[in-house]
Amino acid sequence: MISEQDAKYIAGLARIHLKDEEIKPLTKNLEDILQYVHKLDKLDVSGVEPTSHVLAMHNVYREDVVKKSLTQEQVLSIAVEQKNGFFKVPKVIE
Repeated sequence: MISEQDAKYIAGLARIHLKDEEIKPLTKNLEDILQYVHKLDKLDVSGVEPTSHVLAMHNVYREDVVKKSLTQEQVLSIAVEQKNGFFKVPKVIE
C-alpha cells in the first residue's frame, strides 16, 4: 500500500513538483504499478535463461583506424580566443 506521503517522497526523488490535486491520482497509479509487479512475481521462470537484453545484440562499432591528427595550429584556428597555444574560455567555477 502506497501512502500519499510515499507518493510525495517519490515525486521529490524524481524532482516532480506536484499540486495537491495531483497527489491522489499519482498514489493510485503507483499502487496499480506495484500490484502488476506482484502479479509478475507469481510467474514460473525456472526454465528461463537470464538475459541482459531481450533482443540479440551485436557490436556496431567501426574498426579503429589510425589517422593523422590535426596540428595545434589547425585546431586553434577555430578558437574564438586563444592564449599561449591553448583555448581561452570564460571562468565557470568560482
